[in-house]
Amino acid sequence: MKQQALSKTVWLVSLVSLLTDAASEMLYPIMPSFLQSIGFSVLFIGILEGLAEALAGYSKAYFGKQSDYLQKRSAFVQAGYTLSAFAKPLMAIASFPLWIFITRLLDRLGKGIRSGARDAILTAESTQENRGKIFGFHRSMDTLGAVIGPCLALVFLYYNPGNYQTLFLLAFIPGILAVLVSMLLKDKHSIERKVTTKPSFFRSFDYWKKAPFAYKKLATVLLIFALFNSSDLFLLMRAKELGLSDTHITLSYIFYNLVYALFAFPMGALGDKIGLKHTYIFGLILFALTYFGINYSTNLSSLLIVLFLYGLYAAASEGITKALIAHTIPKNESASAMGTFAGLQSIALLIASSLCGFIWFSGSAQLAFMTSAFVAIGCAAYLWVNYKD
Repeated sequence: MKQQALSKTVWLVSLVSLLTDAASEMLYPIMPSFLQSIGFSVLFIGILEGLAEALAGYSKAYFGKQSDYLQKRSAFVQAGYTLSAFAKPLMAIASFPLWIFITRLLDRLGKGIRSGARDAILTAESTQENRGKIFGFHRSMDTLGAVIGPCLALVFLYYNPGNYQTLFLLAFIPGILAVLVSMLLKDKHSIERKVTTKPSFFRSFDYWKKAPFAYKKLATVLLIFALFNSSDLFLLMRAKELGLSDTHITLSYIFYNLVYALFAFPMGALGDKIGLKHTYIFGLILFALTYFGINYSTNLSSLLIVLFLYGLYAAASEGITKALIAHTIPKNESASAMGTFAGLQSIALLIASSLCGFIWFSGSAQLAFMTSAFVAIGCAAYLWVNYKD
């Protein structure tokens, strides 16, 4: 029986993501300026972001398996969003690098706890025919929060320039609202226990060994691309390098997220119609155009064109990636599979961000961006020839 395309559960999960992203994205555009103001170099910003995402990734794999083992979803979602909500205002207590490092890790650990279970909830609510639409809708709502958050930050910093600590405290408000909404989620789908041994934190990626071949084949290509897809902070730092003010950088970031939010749902629906693979390949081509284009951006107008393409790339890839992965696995393994992939992807981001920071630091930003663009083209070509939906 065909399920309702956008159920109450899908709406609740998406609203929680919107509120959490609003909290996170109040801080993200000003993070490079804030980190540099307390002594972080470009190289150490890359390492910080990479380590934070690597912790999130490793914990995604572990807690995804725990969710399947305990046959619970909502409890992990609620715990993860709660930890992230409380981690953000902790950054305002002190501004020395070690404290910022610890609180950033706590925030990402919260993401790790919730991600596998949340994606498993969305997988359970979807069918083969509407999976792209459901994951696309979730990404659209999530990214709408990334529009709201920077707008709030922009208004606050206009009247309180440089007052970053207070902004970190204010980010607690949408974060705690997300926690309250998450309490409305209830487990309603029975889960056949597939993980029969209690997961070990030190063997979080065991799922890979027994995963379906189709899952491993697809994930390998996606992870190769992830190794060269560094943190978006580097795009923001490139904008800073072009001489743009914090206000213009924040406005540019809002514009990118608005494009992403507007197109994620239509791209998901398009993926259901023409094939998820074709939509994802289109996204990789847009990524390459973005990273080629950022090298030739010289002002705000050219940067906005690049960010428009980057927003389309995100819309055509983020939700589509999860829908592609969901096609290769049974639903009763979804939290383990989603968590394992997300975990490996985050560890790849550690390498990508550190590598990008190193190339930028020792060579140039142009070389770092060109390398990523060529890898994206190679992955697109491979998928076109070797992968079927």
